[in-house]
Amino acid sequence: MRYWAMYAACTALIVFSGSKLSRYGDILAGKTGLGRTWIGVILMASVTSLPELITGLSSVTYAGVPDIAVGDVLGSCAFNLLILALLDVLHRPLPLSTRAHHGHTLTAGFGILLLGIVGLGLILGERSPPIGWIGGYSLLFLGVYLVAMKMIHIYEKKRVVAFAKERSEEPGYKEIPMRSALLGYALHAGIIILAASALPLVGKGIAESTALGQTFVGNFFIAASTSLPEVVVCLAALRMGAVDLAIGNLLGSNIFNVGLILAADDFFFTPGALLSFVDPGQVVTAISAVAMSAIAVIGFTYRAEKKRLWLAWDSIGMVAIYLMNLLILFSMRR
Repeated sequence: MRYWAMYAACTALIVFSGSKLSRYGDILAGKTGLGRTWIGVILMASVTSLPELITGLSSVTYAGVPDIAVGDVLGSCAFNLLILALLDVLHRPLPLSTRAHHGHTLTAGFGILLLGIVGLGLILGERSPPIGWIGGYSLLFLGVYLVAMKMIHIYEKKRVVAFAKERSEEPGYKEIPMRSALLGYALHAGIIILAASALPLVGKGIAESTALGQTFVGNFFIAASTSLPEVVVCLAALRMGAVDLAIGNLLGSNIFNVGLILAADDFFFTPGALLSFVDPGQVVTAISAVAMSAIAVIGFTYRAEKKRLWLAWDSIGMVAIYLMNLLILFSMRR
């Protein structure tokens, strides 16, 4: 019971400070101009993925639970796609995919590529030769991430400029001094770091006390908790009618999670290549996230005009795959 109370407390802190951090990040972006450029997009992705980064690093260093680290990254990727499907419920009357820009297929495609590399690394396990103590796939993650950022930047350049011009006409938080924004940002970033740092030990305690196993706990409970800032940001974006911002944040976070966070986890995990030390069953979530991403791409392309049960067919497919993923992981728990 103690671990569940700690989990609830950490989750509440991440939600509260995540929403505040997003606001202060937007204030800083408006005052410095970062939010009016591609750098602003990068800043927001790093803000919403901060819990995954801290949780992963603390999992592979002092906590010694690599399954929690990998499960958090892969589980967060699947959970982000679940958020995308659930946003469809709030977007009425047409399916969410009808408002999505076709450029999102490029981001989703890179996400599929990165998740596919993770799946291959999990299947190969110890048969994948490391480079020093690091898995060769981690260097590939970084390479693909850099290429993805470059290509998406080139593709979206004109749209980002148009978006920047539109945003420049909005209020710039003149009543809030730069110093207050910086202090607020630093304060809530610190709270998120502390809460996320405690999650690996909390997850380990839940896994041991409930016999759910580190893989299931990491993929579901820890991933859901660290993905809550994405929920906060996306709901705010949807209320503003910024559908592409919400979708881009979710798909971009998946690229950030695998391309940078999983690679960083591997760099800090000194016993050897990270994916060689985790449960091979993690590949189930990797494959599920690939399938959910593929359905999202099909939805962006086909653009269904009707909903069934408050959800478009593509959203129903993503929800079904996510639930199936959890059932398989639960049956494989150890």
